[in-house]
Amino acid sequence: MADNVAQGIENMSLEGDKKLKGLQKKNDKKKAAKEGSPSSGGKKVCEMKPPPEFIASRLVMWDRLKAEQDAEMAAKVPVDITVTLPDGKTVPGQSWRTTPYDIASGISKGLADSCVVAKVNGEVWDLDRVLEGDVKLELIKFDDDEGQAVFWHSSAHILGEAMERVYGGHLCYGPPIEQGFYYDMHSADVNVKDEDYKVLDDLVKNIVKEKQPFERLTMKKSDLMEMFKYNEFKLRILREKVTTETTTVYRCGPLIDLCRGPHVRHTGKIKSMACTKSSATYWEGNSEAESLQRIYGISFPDNKLMKEWKLFQEEAAKRDHRKIGVQQDLFFFHELSPGSCFFQPKGAHIYNKLLSFLKEEYWKRGFQEVISPNIYNHKLWQTSGHWEHYAENMFRFDIEKEAFGLKPMNCPGHCIMFDQKTRPYRE
Repeated sequence: MADNVAQGIENMSLEGDKKLKGLQKKNDKKKAAKEGSPSSGGKKVCEMKPPPEFIASRLVMWDRLKAEQDAEMAAKVPVDITVTLPDGKTVPGQSWRTTPYDIASGISKGLADSCVVAKVNGEVWDLDRVLEGDVKLELIKFDDDEGQAVFWHSSAHILGEAMERVYGGHLCYGPPIEQGFYYDMHSADVNVKDEDYKVLDDLVKNIVKEKQPFERLTMKKSDLMEMFKYNEFKLRILREKVTTETTTVYRCGPLIDLCRGPHVRHTGKIKSMACTKSSATYWEGNSEAESLQRIYGISFPDNKLMKEWKLFQEEAAKRDHRKIGVQQDLFFFHELSPGSCFFQPKGAHIYNKLLSFLKEEYWKRGFQEVISPNIYNHKLWQTSGHWEHYAENMFRFDIEKEAFGLKPMNCPGHCIMFDQKTRPYRE
């Protein structure tokens, strides 16, 4: 009897432990769902507090060297200079004191504040960078291609600052592109997700609100190697790309980055900005190098332009040929052949009709048709220059220990065909 009671108590204890463990697992699951499970990238993304250690050490060096540069600039003796505007009008100024923004403000405060950047003797120039002598000055706005490039380049730096403060990753390249900008980052622990964009966008709004000035500093290469010792990618750029003893860096807020510039005056000029997409990429496009995270963005000097851009994107999405092709049973794409099109019967009919039309137009204009191979030995690409400049972007493979590549264009193959016989000089 006593043994039966003891056994019953033991069973009750085991069942209680199981229930307790079950409740603990449920709580753990709820907590993981709330914070973000490991498979989705760990805890919920937010600004790192405290920030990454490398930011503080970078700023210490910046403060010291910037103070030295400012003292040197202040010690320079100014002389009177003449600033010539595009209409031929001249404005007086002083070397090492007067800036393009000063000249623009003298014309109109509204003009000065609407400008993105200046051009000094044909070179793009920060609005707050002092003039060094007599110059021809142009004031560039956002509606100019160069103005957009500078505006989006500055926006990339703002995005880079947000990425460092949120992910703590090591920044790589962050250039402007045709429509916006991107920044690449290396981190072994980060997998950027769409839901991160709001965190980044909110932080960007704070950065913009702070009106952080873009400051320029010329530094020795040796100092830069020390400043960026934590970032192998910046060190590679310094070792492989920087061939001079000095180069420039720019700072906005806690971000300091290798950069030729120029930039907008301060982050407050970026009135509207948003992250648009992210993707994986490789360092300098080399598939054998490290994998990086890339975040794209777009920005404008006012909210109206952002609304117009978003509306255009929505309309373009409705006309996306990839969707229309599937809806109308013309063609489709498949992950087993990325970027290649599978034409359905209706699509093939349209394709052939267009091809026939093109051929007829070529014949009318005196062209002759030839057919050349799609694959060539790398020796041809070495002769054409493709191998030297574009090898990493070509489809390459080895056949019997020889390197081959798919043709990116017809010209090299046509050159071989042209060389097959002696031709008169008129050809």
